[in-house]
Amino acid sequence: MDWLVNGFETAQQWIFEELLQPVMFAGGLGSQLETGYEAAGWLLVGLLQVAVIAVIIGPLQRWRPVEAVTDRATVRTDILYTLIHRLGLFRLGLFLAVDPLMDSLFGSLRVAGFSTFQLDGLWPGITDVPWVSLVLYLVVFDFVDYWIHRGQHQFEWWWRLHSLHHAQRQMTMWSDNRNHLLDDLLRDTLLVIVAQLVGVAPGQFIAIVAITQLSESFQHANVRIWFGRFGERLWVSPRFHRLHHSIGLGHETIRPRTDDDTAAPSDAGHRVVLGGHNFGVLLPWWDMLMRTANFELRYDPTGVRDQVEPGPDGRVRDYGRGFWSQQWQGVLRLIGKA
Repeated sequence: MDWLVNGFETAQQWIFEELLQPVMFAGGLGSQLETGYEAAGWLLVGLLQVAVIAVIIGPLQRWRPVEAVTDRATVRTDILYTLIHRLGLFRLGLFLAVDPLMDSLFGSLRVAGFSTFQLDGLWPGITDVPWVSLVLYLVVFDFVDYWIHRGQHQFEWWWRLHSLHHAQRQMTMWSDNRNHLLDDLLRDTLLVIVAQLVGVAPGQFIAIVAITQLSESFQHANVRIWFGRFGERLWVSPRFHRLHHSIGLGHETIRPRTDDDTAAPSDAGHRVVLGGHNFGVLLPWWDMLMRTANFELRYDPTGVRDQVEPGPDGRVRDYGRGFWSQQWQGVLRLIGKA
């Protein structure tokens, strides 16, 4: 473990001194060197993740694909999303827009006498062991992520943004970061608040994000893999998560019809509402506890129902093809214009 940490810190220092520091001095950002050093860590983690995706997950997709890739243009757009997020461009925007507000807010609270909770200080001698505290934080953040994901599917306004992620009908290892930027901004803001509240160290927060993102890339892969009857209940697999993306299965819930539901899509006295199954990000435990888990061994087409079935106006919904058109269509959906 020590050699791994030392190797990472050496590489981070090199990226900072040779690449970022000269640019920061040239741009008059000499007072922000500490932030630049942290950014070097995010960039290094992103480069490592992209390498793992391409070198390890890529061959798995070619070995056991669920379906043939027929729309490579939409996959190239997903690669752009991945590079924006994993190489730190989105983190830079988050730093400029959110981090100063969070620092000011929690700084004011500390001055007023309110200290944040240190989760890894619960059991001195146990949770202060680095790997134990990392596992503890992973579980806590995954629990929070489960409820954020439920919210993305439960609230109509939030689903209008999050549905872009589900609109990918050619899901691959690059599809995890295919999100509306406003959706990502809201989710990451909530996670930053949680990180401040539970007192996670910056280095551990980077590790948590890296582990989560890399697992999510594998979950979205176009690969026919599941973890077996018991493994499926320990960690989210590509099969488990693909069902979450399946048309009519993962993002919808069937409920009994009432007299007020005449306009809702239905079948045999039932209505389709927002909801779904398999919201877990890393651990399926929360789905099991909340009874939202579906462990059926099946591989269905992915996408959103209104992409393939006409809505009340007789048209299918357009989610956009390229990055900018997808972002613009998301804004139009949010304000009820698409």
